[in-house]
Amino acid sequence: ASHTHARAPDTPGNAHTVTPSAPSHHTHSATMADAQMQKMMDKKLYKMAKAMEDAVDDELHKLNNMDPDDLENIRRKRLESMKGDQDKRKAMLAKGHGVLNEITDEKEFFAEMKGEDMMVVHFYRNNWPCKVMDMHLDLLSKKHLETKFAKIDAEKSPFLTERLKIWMLPTLALISREKVMDYLVGFDDLGGSDDFPTESLRMCLAAKNMLKYEGDDANANANPRAQKQEAPEKRNLRRGGRDSLQLGESDEDSDFD
Repeated sequence: ASHTHARAPDTPGNAHTVTPSAPSHHTHSATMADAQMQKMMDKKLYKMAKAMEDAVDDELHKLNNMDPDDLENIRRKRLESMKGDQDKRKAMLAKGHGVLNEITDEKEFFAEMKGEDMMVVHFYRNNWPCKVMDMHLDLLSKKHLETKFAKIDAEKSPFLTERLKIWMLPTLALISREKVMDYLVGFDDLGGSDDFPTESLRMCLAAKNMLKYEGDDANANANPRAQKQEAPEKRNLRRGGRDSLQLGESDEDSDFD
């Protein structure tokens, strides 16, 4: 009689081993393609590095083989460029750039804005929030000669204030080519309080195309808190930051009541 032998179960001492199958043709092809791609990338990177190295060598060769006349031409062009920058600076200063100008009346306002590509005008009154804004604007005016900075007393210019719809102080009117392009009202865009750094105002004006921003300047910050009086002013505030004053609101020194 035939006998059937049962297969022993797989145990740790009698484990069933599965022999891995050989890699498929598809896997082998993918590996070769990856290797070829890496080789091509390495070759391309080498060519780029070689080209940069050759360019540097060429410049060094030119410098090493320059005669006195070539060096003099380089020096002359540099001096001309520096003189051009100085002439431009003088022209800007002559037009009232480089300082925070005080505009006394509406007529002067329209005269000052003529021909200006970038002009920032602070509508203010004699209170703490507006003094804070003045500190920052005065600092920026010295850093950014490309922009004209000015301020005008809103209470003494009712016609202009009404015409430009100035309803809260401080307000910055952002002017380009004799047109008011935008406004910066109160401190909302600057963090909502009077302790914002000058850099915040600088970046905000740059975003509105009112000055050329060239990177962070850690030393370009006014410190309004150091000059703030200990006694707080009485205010009734609504919007534009907790220290902004809305025209027409109750304030013991206001001429708008």
